[in-house]
Amino acid sequence: MSSTASGKNGTWRNWGGNVSARPAREVTPASVDELAAAVRQAAEDGLRVKAVGTGHSFTSIAATDGVLIRPQLLTGIRKIDRDAMTVTVEAGTPLKRLNVALAREGLSLTNMGDIMEQTVSGATSTGTHGTGRDSASIAAQIRALELVTADGSVLTCSEKENPEVFAAARIGLGALGVVTAITFAVEPLFLLTAREEPMPFEQVLADFDELWAENEHFEFYWFPHTGSTNTKRNNRSAGPAQPVGQFKGWFEDEFLSNGVFQVANWVGRAAPATIPSIARISSRALSARTYTDIPYKVFTSPRRVRFVEMEFAVPREAVVETLRELKAMVDRSGLRVSFPVEVRTAPADDITLSTASGRDSAYIAVHMFRGTPYQRYFTAAERIFTAHEGRPHWGKVHTRDAEYFAQVYPRFGEFTALRDRLDPERRFQNDYLRRVLGA
Repeated sequence: MSSTASGKNGTWRNWGGNVSARPAREVTPASVDELAAAVRQAAEDGLRVKAVGTGHSFTSIAATDGVLIRPQLLTGIRKIDRDAMTVTVEAGTPLKRLNVALAREGLSLTNMGDIMEQTVSGATSTGTHGTGRDSASIAAQIRALELVTADGSVLTCSEKENPEVFAAARIGLGALGVVTAITFAVEPLFLLTAREEPMPFEQVLADFDELWAENEHFEFYWFPHTGSTNTKRNNRSAGPAQPVGQFKGWFEDEFLSNGVFQVANWVGRAAPATIPSIARISSRALSARTYTDIPYKVFTSPRRVRFVEMEFAVPREAVVETLRELKAMVDRSGLRVSFPVEVRTAPADDITLSTASGRDSAYIAVHMFRGTPYQRYFTAAERIFTAHEGRPHWGKVHTRDAEYFAQVYPRFGEFTALRDRLDPERRFQNDYLRRVLGA
């Protein structure tokens, strides 16, 4: 399985290559009953339990020295309810397979992130999101959840059933149980028109509120060491579909965005002094284009160049000031950054530990090419983000702890109290959860 992060001789590794673990044993349950039995067995053996998806998190959120549960046999659609407009899927289903299957049925999620390699439970449990003025993260589209709790019982939750669990478990960090199935709200398949075009950094910042207000989905990439950005606006369209041509698509998405970019990063890693010049060329390589297609073909794109990433959600009204500080820091630091900074937005939602919980948010993501030292850049960026009460993505590099989260999440105590109730023995604990949720 090429997309699944793994390693040799019992060592598990994540996609970014920055986290590894050696579980005592691995289990690949073929049913919810088998999964529940594995959790009960782990308790008897005094082992902790972690489910792992495709390893797309850059944190050690899925790492364990206990029982590692791989959900790849728990895949597929359980049920499509066209009256309620929901789809129920097994937790191990990759987003890619869900998107393709839904499109075949004439259905789609409302919004999604920009990669679709992850499993549905891995993506939602860490708060994966795209960008949207009115539509929120993937987890915010959940209508019901099924999870195996620490005593091996199967719990279902929704707004009506176990609502306090539902409020937290949609982004549960793997701390409340092992998610076995998810029911998503879906809608009839629609078309999106994407408009991608370069725009000066200063212009994007000056017009940010307008660009956000006028588009259903607005995002942009700023290339450090340049005053250039690439903007992307996605809006619903009456059609007709006008996909990117096969050759043009390959040239822009594979050759330029992945192939040439990979080589440029190799050069930059070997000779950091060349990075600013490469950045100037990169920022000009992608020309403006407009195309219309079904949602997952517009929202998502292949990411084959491996990197390490940090992303923080700041209050949306603080995004321009935060970006100015980030640019000033990069300009005076002597750092050489070969990866663009990605900026997206999300409306406030009602999920306890969602990065957009209770506040309209903007996301700023910084990346470094895999194998390049990233600590100095990320530490300086994190200092800026936390000064604006930033909330880090649960699956991306950060150094925050429970004490910090108690300050930036008004409902933090609600989550930890629920965890005390559902997992008093800390069956699902690991080092990462001890740090971010407290012992």
